[in-house]
Amino acid sequence: MKRVITYGTFDMLHYGHINLLRRAKERGDYLIVALSTDEFNWNSKQKKTYFSFEKRKQLLEAIRYVDLVIPEEGWEQKVKDIKLYQVDEFVMGDDWKGQFDYLTDETDAEVVYLERTPEISTTQIKKDLNHSDLVTEHKSEIS
Repeated sequence: MKRVITYGTFDMLHYGHINLLRRAKERGDYLIVALSTDEFNWNSKQKKTYFSFEKRKQLLEAIRYVDLVIPEEGWEQKVKDIKLYQVDEFVMGDDWKGQFDYLTDETDAEVVYLERTPEISTTQIKKDLNHSDLVTEHKSEIS
């Protein structure tokens, strides 16, 4: 059995996330998703999520490509996870290209960067929604 692992926050789940998970699953038989905890997002990434860890976990577990969701509590746990779950391949979006190459030296896992879905990102959704709120707010001020 070929095991694949990927990591992420997966907040405001969108079709770009689904594409990544589908393509990651196609690379093996068993897909593990390490989901960033709320504390890790805030303390290490200075990111506040819209949905709580439990809600994001529930969403990921409902996706047919995902076999197991585990918590990601720190940057340094990747080597331990790969060894613990006997992972064959570590997969991330290509916006992280080169960041995790060291894992090949420290584990037996192959590191693969998959092309992102170019026209969608959580950051862009948040910007667009924020801009939309400003436009709506501005229109109501004019009325």
